[in-house]
Amino acid sequence: MIEFFQDAFQYRFIQHAMAAGLLASIVCGLIGVIIVEKRLVMMSGGIAHTAYGGVGLGFLLGFEPILGAFLFAILAAFGIGFIKRKGGTGSDVVIGLFWSAGMASGIFFVALMPGYPPDMSSYLFGNILSATASDVRLMAVLTIVVVLTVIGLFNNWKAWMFDGEFATILGVNTGFLEYLMMLLIAMTIVVLIRVVGIILALALLTAPAAIAALLVPGLKARMVWATGIGTVITLTGLWLSYGWNLASGATIVMLSVACFLVVYVGKTMISKRNQG
Repeated sequence: MIEFFQDAFQYRFIQHAMAAGLLASIVCGLIGVIIVEKRLVMMSGGIAHTAYGGVGLGFLLGFEPILGAFLFAILAAFGIGFIKRKGGTGSDVVIGLFWSAGMASGIFFVALMPGYPPDMSSYLFGNILSATASDVRLMAVLTIVVVLTVIGLFNNWKAWMFDGEFATILGVNTGFLEYLMMLLIAMTIVVLIRVVGIILALALLTAPAAIAALLVPGLKARMVWATGIGTVITLTGLWLSYGWNLASGATIVMLSVACFLVVYVGKTMISKRNQG
């Protein structure tokens, strides 16, 4: 570990990776708690996988694939949110269709490119060590927007999560909050693409929040704990992947899942012991 931090002072790519991991942990700590509490996990997965179509379109038309992913994620977020609020086809069906269409369109756009297709693995599975200065800047802007939005409307989020109907009676515009949450999820997915990729984003988005839910009560406390837990997991996974030459995204996700299982089993055993 000492060697890793020594290299961090010498090499820019490690500094970029650490900054990307910290920014990803912040948005996961804030948005992840809301997603877990409102049971929007699968919806977030649908938005994430739809973003793959934007990556393919970016490669086909020659613009930054991350921007394409952001565009497709926003369209998917508002599309899923609109159909859900209008009471149309079941939400699981809509999510499945967006999920499949996004992945298929990404493959379709890449197949239209002349010559050899580009390497898409970093967008699918993440490579935090390949994060560039421009990636970090984009992630920083999106993180600031997410943080300010969550803090500025914290009481409204709290009321909406506790009881949507009661929040409406209090005068909270729950429709606006739902669409805004979809937008924030889309931003979070874009932040996570460089860290763990589209396919693995769901684990890092939910695992720290789920661990925090097992440890502390209260919305604000869970957000703080989830941010801290995500930071530790991400930086530890980065260190392991760098030192052992492992896939960074997969290492971070496996570590996050392992941490959740340890905490879950530990808390279950303690609860049974106390009841006994």
